[in-house]
Amino acid sequence: MSHDHDDRPQLTAAQAEAALNPSPSSQLRSSRGDPIPGRNGGDLVVETLQGLGATTVFGLPGQHALGMFDALRRSSLAYVGLRVENNAGFAADAYGRITGEVAPLLLSTGPGALTSLAALQEAAAASAPVLAISSQIPTAGLGGGRHGYLHELRDQKASFRDIVKSVHTVRTASQIPSAIAAAWESALTAPHGPVWVEIPQDVLLAETVLPVVSALDATPRELYPRPELTVAAAHLLSNAERPAIIAGGGVVRSDASGKLRALAEKLDAPVVTTFGGKGAFPWEHPLSLRSWLEDRHTTDFLESADVLLVVGSGLGELSSNYHTFAPRGRVIQVEADAGKLESNHPALGIHSDAREALADLLETVERREDPTAAERVRELLERVHERIAAQDLTLEQQVLASVREALPDTSPSFWDMTILAYWAWSAFDARHPNTMHSAQGAGGLGYGFPAAIGAAAADPTKPVLAVSGDGGAMYSIAELATVRQYDLPVTWLIVDDGGYGILREYMTGAFGEATATELSRPDFVALAESFGVPAVRTTPETLATDLGKALAAPGPSVVVLPALLKMFEPTHL
Repeated sequence: MSHDHDDRPQLTAAQAEAALNPSPSSQLRSSRGDPIPGRNGGDLVVETLQGLGATTVFGLPGQHALGMFDALRRSSLAYVGLRVENNAGFAADAYGRITGEVAPLLLSTGPGALTSLAALQEAAAASAPVLAISSQIPTAGLGGGRHGYLHELRDQKASFRDIVKSVHTVRTASQIPSAIAAAWESALTAPHGPVWVEIPQDVLLAETVLPVVSALDATPRELYPRPELTVAAAHLLSNAERPAIIAGGGVVRSDASGKLRALAEKLDAPVVTTFGGKGAFPWEHPLSLRSWLEDRHTTDFLESADVLLVVGSGLGELSSNYHTFAPRGRVIQVEADAGKLESNHPALGIHSDAREALADLLETVERREDPTAAERVRELLERVHERIAAQDLTLEQQVLASVREALPDTSPSFWDMTILAYWAWSAFDARHPNTMHSAQGAGGLGYGFPAAIGAAAADPTKPVLAVSGDGGAMYSIAELATVRQYDLPVTWLIVDDGGYGILREYMTGAFGEATATELSRPDFVALAESFGVPAVRTTPETLATDLGKALAAPGPSVVVLPALLKMFEPTHL
C-alpha cells in the first residue's frame, strides 16, 4: 500500500468527526462559553484524549484512578476493560499496531501500574504507540517520603523510565492537557513506542474551573533521511553485483510495503522479511526469500550479498540467526531508532522513517537487471525445503497449512510465544502487511489472546485469530470474560501439549531431560463454555474445517487442538 502526502498537519478521521459532532463533554458550556460545574481533573484527561483524536481506551479501574473512569461516562470514548492490567496493555499494543494510532491505556497506582510493565516492554520492542495514563498517590505524598498511602511507591515513574520513551508527571490540573499532548506526540514520533503519564488522585478528583479542552495539535515531525546519505546508498545499490534486502517491522509500521516492492523490482534484489516484518513483501514474489532467517542457507545467501540494504530492523538476535550472521559486503541500514544504527554491524547508517527513505531511494537508484536473481531465490528456497523435509515434520506443516487455509487473507492474527508461532515466524504466509503479529519483540508469554481483543476493538467487522499454547493460554484465561462481555469476533486457537513445549525442547536438548515444564491444565472447552464462549476440540485432520467455522461465526470462540508439535532443527548451534 502506498499513498502521497504533504507536510501539513492533517486532522485524523476521529478529529474531523469530533469537530462535526461535538462530544457530550465539549458541550458542557454555558451561553457565555464558561464550563458548567461538576467537571474535574478526570474530565480534563478524557477531553484531552478526545481533542487529540482518540476514540477507544483500554484499562482497568482502581481506587486512585476513579476520577478518570468516572469522567469516561461523560465522554464519547469507547472503553474496553480487561481483567488484568498486563492484558489491557497487550490489547492497547495491538490496537496501536493495527491502526497506527495512539492507544490510551488507563491504569491505577502501584500494583495496577506495575502489572502493566511486561506489556509496555513488548510495546517498546515492537514500536507500538501506547499512551499509558496512571493515577498516583495524592500530591502531598510525592517526592519519595514514606507516608504509608495505599499503593505507594518511592518513585513510581522510575519503574517505567527504562521501558517507555518518555515519562510525564502531572502536579496540577492545568498541566494535564499539555502533559498528555506531549506524551501523545512522543508516542507517534518515529520510532513509535509507549509513553507514561501519571496524575495524582487529588488532581483527578478536584473540581476544575478550566474550560473544556478543545482540539489539540500533537502532530509528530516526520523523520526524513539526509540527502547525502541517500545519494551514497543509491550509488552502492545501483552498482551492486548481488544486492539483497532485509525488510523489518519498520517497513510495516510506516506503510511502506509498496515502495519496498517497487525498489526491489527496480534493483532485481531478493528480499527476506524479518519476523516483525511479516507481510512486508509478497510471499510468492519471484524475489521473495520469505522469512527463513533461522536457516543457515538463508544466512549464507545474505552474507554473500555485496550490498545489503536493511530497512526497519536492528538486526537483533532473531533477525541475525542468533548473531551468527556476518555480512561480507557493504551494509546500508535504514532505521528510525537512532540507537539501533550500527548497533550490531558496521553500516552506512541512515536515521529515517522507512517509508521516507525508501521513497527517496526509489527516486535516486538506477535500474539494474539481474536475470539470475529469481533463479538464485528459487534455488535457496529449494534447499530450505529439502532441509525441513528431511526432519519428519509433516504434522507441524499440516497444522500450519490448516491455519492458513482457515484464516481469511485480511484477518489479523496474534501469536503467543509457542511452538506453532515459531513455525509461523519462518513458514507462514501473512499475505498482507500488518496482519501477523507476535510477542517476538520482548518474548513474554500471554500476548496472543488479549492482543487479539485489542485488534477486534479496532475493527470488529472482521474475525481475528489468536494462537496460544496451553501454558501461555493460562496467562490470559480471564479475558474470556472480556471477549464475551464485548462480544468481539476473536477466535482463540489453543494448542494443548500439556506444558511449556518449547522450554521442554530446550531443556531436553541442553540437559537430557526437562524440569518444571509439565503442566496440569483445565478442560479448555468446558472452561470456555462456562464463560458463554462456544468451544470445540479438534484434530489435525479437522482443524481447517473447525477453525474455519469458528472464524466465520459471529462473536468469540475457542478451538482446542491437543497436539505435541516439534521445532525444526536449528542451524545456529
